[in-house]
Amino acid sequence: MWRGPHGNGESDETNVPTHWSATENIAWQVPIPGKGHSSPVVSAGRIFLTTALEAEDRRVLICLDRADGRILWQRDVLTAPLEHKNNLNSYASATPAADGQHVYVSFFGQPQIVIVCYDFDGKEIWRKSPGTFSSVHGFCSSPVLYKNMVILNCDQDAPRDAEAFIVALDREDGREVWRIDRPNRTRSYVTPMIADLAGRTQMLLSGSKCVTSYDPDTGKPFWIVDGPTEQMVASLVTTDGVVFVTGGFPEHHLLGIDPSGSGNVTHSNVLWHEFRPVSYVPSPIAHGHWFYVVADSGQCGCFEARTGQLMWQQRLGLHHSASAVSAGDNLYFTSNAGETFVLKGTDKYQLVSKNDLGEDVRASPAISRGQIFIRSVGHLFCIGR
Repeated sequence: MWRGPHGNGESDETNVPTHWSATENIAWQVPIPGKGHSSPVVSAGRIFLTTALEAEDRRVLICLDRADGRILWQRDVLTAPLEHKNNLNSYASATPAADGQHVYVSFFGQPQIVIVCYDFDGKEIWRKSPGTFSSVHGFCSSPVLYKNMVILNCDQDAPRDAEAFIVALDREDGREVWRIDRPNRTRSYVTPMIADLAGRTQMLLSGSKCVTSYDPDTGKPFWIVDGPTEQMVASLVTTDGVVFVTGGFPEHHLLGIDPSGSGNVTHSNVLWHEFRPVSYVPSPIAHGHWFYVVADSGQCGCFEARTGQLMWQQRLGLHHSASAVSAGDNLYFTSNAGETFVLKGTDKYQLVSKNDLGEDVRASPAISRGQIFIRSVGHLFCIGR
């Protein structure tokens, strides 16, 4: 799913490539029709990604063979007029989620959000609309798999008599398991991440003028931090018992939060608060005792988790939209120009390699069985042996 099996960009693998180019160490590359910023996901010998055929108003799910990139099937998930969006967004920005038997995909067919489940042969199993959606910047929240549920964040600009919500649906039949009425009813685009922290399983996200923790089994709140600003995009990460928050519009913020509290912990559990380098769109990565974040402008920084101390800062290209991933002791940051900077995950700046695919990239990489899958604006690349 989005950011891998742990939902935080971290891979358990260690034999992952660190050197490639547009022509070197490429197992295969295939053209992808349409446009989309969603990331590929890999499951049981299949690759799934979404795209939009804009001229025909079609939002499409594509299934490819993992071995050689052949398109095995594609399905029109919905056909609807193109919604208004930010120029940095796409009409296919939500990454699918797959569990080895079914794949779950979300789109916006204005005014309704649509979640659809397919089996691995492309047969539609169920289709649900959990509610309407309203945002001037478009839709992009990705479904998250947890136990028997698929969870979707639907933060939005909802009027007082409408609902902004997070919803959990049963993976087998799409029936609603729980629903969270979100505070502040403000557009944000954060995909929740789930982690075991402070003796309990917590679902964490920022956005809608707050940072919140919920019980993913029931949707009941654990704690909330007010602010630090209006809108958020980047997902959260954790290490050393600290939750790391980056982003914000109109103000930029970096927060380290102690996740052990209950209720409103704005004045008790914020361990540190910094202001640069801040990422708005790219999600950060955690490794060892440190958080790493690359700003949209390309400035990358390393922070000590417990104190927020800036250990180093370095520019990595000119602009980033993709979120960082890690494998072993290496961190991978992919710029919009298609350059992937591989760094050592330490408190000292160590560049392992800089690898150029020669095509613009907006989607985040996926790692599977010693290979890296990167979606450019025109192709899907399989990097490695």
